[in-house]
Order: sequence, then C-alpha cells, then structure tokens
Amino acid sequence: MLKRDTLRPFPAITLVIGENGRQRRVNSVHQVAELLLEHWPVEHGEEYVAAVRICLEAMLGAVPPEAVREALIKAAREAGISVLQ
Repeated sequence: MLKRDTLRPFPAITLVIGENGRQRRVNSVHQVAELLLEHWPVEHGEEYVAAVRICLEAMLGAVPPEAVREALIKAAREAGISVLQ
C-alpha cells in the first residue's frame, strides 16, 4: 500500500540560492519538492530530474526521505548551488 505522507522529515540542510546568497533551509520531502519545482534556478540536468523523480517516489512511500536529501545535494552540486549541512 502506498503512503501519501509528503512531510517525511530528514536531517536539515541549507542551500545558498541565487546571486544574493539567499539561504534556504529544508528538512522534508514536501519542502524539497516545492524548492525544486518552484524556486530552482535551472530546470534541466540529470541530477535535477532525478531529484524530482525521487521526491515523487518518497511522497508515495517507495523510497525513504533520506534518498530525497541525497538527491537534492547532488542536484545542488550540478546547479552550482552551495550546500551547508
């Protein structure tokens, strides 16, 4: 049975997004999905697409929240976004 638990927390990470150095702290699958879909500076790249897919899988309960955290870090590196853990 699939779970629709979109909050699914994980250890927080902070990203530095944009030229103004705005920091964004995320610690749940829901927050990462919103960040990727609404605030991400680039909408392409293999790691970006993988992170979006893994978010969806986590919302359905198919992968653990930690997988989303790791995918976000990879997507951030790909996009040149600094990650503060």
